[in-house]
Amino acid sequence: MSLPDTEAVTTPAQSTESRGAEPGKDGVQRRTSVRWRLFLLLLVLVAVNYIDRGSISVALPIIQKEFNLAPELVGLLLSAFFWTYALMQIPVGLLIDKFGPRKVMTASCVGWGAATAASGMAGGFLSMFIARLGIGVTEAGVMPAGGKLNAIWMHKSERGRGATILDAGAPLGAGLGGILIAGLIAATGSWRSSFVIAGAATVLMGLAVWWYVRDNPRQHRGVNAAEADYIEASHAAEDAEAEKEGSKGKRALLPYLKFRSFWAMCFGWLGFNGVFYGLLTWGPLYLAQAKGFDLKTIGWSTFVIFGAGFVGEILGGTIADKWRAAGASANRVMRTLLGISSVVVVGGLIGVTVVADPTTAVVLLSVVMFFLRWVGLFWSIPSILGGRTNAGVLGGAMNFSGNISGFVTPIAVGLIVGATGSYTWALLYFVGSAIIMGASVLTLNYNKRLPV
Repeated sequence: MSLPDTEAVTTPAQSTESRGAEPGKDGVQRRTSVRWRLFLLLLVLVAVNYIDRGSISVALPIIQKEFNLAPELVGLLLSAFFWTYALMQIPVGLLIDKFGPRKVMTASCVGWGAATAASGMAGGFLSMFIARLGIGVTEAGVMPAGGKLNAIWMHKSERGRGATILDAGAPLGAGLGGILIAGLIAATGSWRSSFVIAGAATVLMGLAVWWYVRDNPRQHRGVNAAEADYIEASHAAEDAEAEKEGSKGKRALLPYLKFRSFWAMCFGWLGFNGVFYGLLTWGPLYLAQAKGFDLKTIGWSTFVIFGAGFVGEILGGTIADKWRAAGASANRVMRTLLGISSVVVVGGLIGVTVVADPTTAVVLLSVVMFFLRWVGLFWSIPSILGGRTNAGVLGGAMNFSGNISGFVTPIAVGLIVGATGSYTWALLYFVGSAIIMGASVLTLNYNKRLPV
């Protein structure tokens, strides 16, 4: 991943006199690159989010034994987070559009850090279930706020990379979480202590967000006039194009429900999360029960699988932006990349169902995750369809749809495994989710803002 430290741009003379915007030796204005550093902070934040979110999956073989949980109760426990997380998406999206992403994201961090620490004090199934509900409520604002910041801070030509840098924190956190939580459990001798430590780290991340994130580039003391002008020029061009196409920029959700692209966005994210959350929640237990891995091997295998997803997501965003910059239409770029992603994911998951060798299964799951995470480009879609005004609520609607898979999938897999004693049909459930994803990414129109 290559992020520029400084970038050349010619701006009006008056802009060079403000906020440290000194011209270079060649007389060309050098704009700052605060927007990239801000998104690197968001990548770390989302990684911590997924370390906390997935910590229970890594510790689950121990928790299941300690609490004496049947597979059906394991599925219910894994789904608890997603119930409240999904239900909060649209309300929190409206709050982001009204109050700004900085306040909502900071409050999210502090709240979910406290809830994660509380989950380490659970005495049984019920108290752990309640703690996971609390984590779902408090984490809900992070991704929609990130989508809003992508609309506010990124030039139109950079939003593919912005979206995938943001969303790449998910596989990075899931991968690192496998090692970190397993390591903390081994070091402290307790899964409870590892949850408390993870919660404290999250509260510190909230303080970092408040310190560095701003709701407008010109509010950030590190942004010079050249960078602000560059971003605002892109906004002005988008607004002019939207006005020409009849978009009024009203802050609302209901008017979008009549458009095919809105539903394609929602179902695409639902299908994507049917695969991703299935592997995130049940993957470690699958490796333990179906492949005989111990805790240490589960940690490293999880790191390899989700680490491949991190690399794939960053690469996908870079390819998308560079292809667009070369003159390709948004529809051609997105439908081609995401169509390829869907085909590979379906084929790879079918392959996992028929291979017996544990190493081959990990390799195939790594390939699946590498291409699956290309769909992280979806975090640029709320700003494409709704502009800056409605990026928060559209991001919330998209994430609400995706997290329907979050609470359905763990329960469904638990019922399937409990009924069949095997993971084969669970993997085929993931195949069905990938097919829904594939149909949706090919249906969505990525070329213009919806006329709302």
